Amino acid sequence: MVSGTEKRYKTFAGYFKARYGERLQKLVIDAGFCCPNRDGTIGTGGCAYCDNSAFHPGYSTPDKSLSMQIEEGIAFHRVRYRNAKHYLAYFQPFSNTYAPLPVLRSRYEEALRHPSIVGIAIGTRPDCIDGEKLDYLQALAEGLVLKDWERPGFKKPVVIIEYGIESCYDKTLERINRCHDFETARRAVEMTSGRGIDVGAHFILGLPGETRDMMIEECAVINSLPLTSVKFHQLQFIKGTRMEMEYKKYPERFVRMELDEYVDFIVDMIERLRPGLYIERVAGEVPPRFVSHPQWGSIRNFSILHMLDDKMTARDTFQGRLCSKQ
Repeated sequence: MVSGTEKRYKTFAGYFKARYGERLQKLVIDAGFCCPNRDGTIGTGGCAYCDNSAFHPGYSTPDKSLSMQIEEGIAFHRVRYRNAKHYLAYFQPFSNTYAPLPVLRSRYEEALRHPSIVGIAIGTRPDCIDGEKLDYLQALAEGLVLKDWERPGFKKPVVIIEYGIESCYDKTLERINRCHDFETARRAVEMTSGRGIDVGAHFILGLPGETRDMMIEECAVINSLPLTSVKFHQLQFIKGTRMEMEYKKYPERFVRMELDEYVDFIVDMIERLRPGLYIERVAGEVPPRFVSHPQWGSIRNFSILHMLDDKMTARDTFQGRLCSKQ
């Protein structure tokens, strides 16, 4: 039963409010890291869909100090989120655990020294983590590293790791040049959750060769992972990427949905996700200048979320309604 004012799915903003008493706003930080499938360690060229410059705001560039990026990020977000009091430094571009531990410690702890920062969110690949790094991050989250660190309402830093998993299918992962398999992702999530660290995962909907049924079936796999939160993005074709070139030649390989159809599909997925999983995002937003073959014009994510609420109300459904029926 869902009341008239209650969300029909678990929002990640709601998770923060329940656990910390307030919304925590992420500030994207570019700490100058790279990826192992770009520098030749395991591959070259990066993922077939990726151009990192399309996925983070203009204030976040590696030529600026972390403090400057944080200050500019706060000014940027104050326009929209005027009531935000505390922020997470979101290490997003590229793979933010792909460096020796001393380098990682330096970057993370520098961000945490900023007085408005109460924690860090680390975006990375599941093949760029290991026990030593996770042991450090566990100690950081437990307040054992920065022992004199404290913020109003926060005695220990918030630590979140977000893994780009993208697909549960090894054939897809190989096709998009991820250079790791799904078992690597499962192992990373389990190692992270086992240390008491909040862990999120990112998935792309509409990758080549995947049908709607295949994407729906991923819900059962996602439910089996010890995740705190999940993000879904529709596949967007970024100019100059190999994915854009493939779509131009072979559009029949891709499932493409109109906006209303996509929102309906997201409802289908939410119905199959376990009730305790927090949903951080249901669609991606890329500046129009980067996008080839745009689907939905200039609609913003908040409008898509309003459509999602309306659609779930119209269908009188809720997260997890069909979870036990998989």
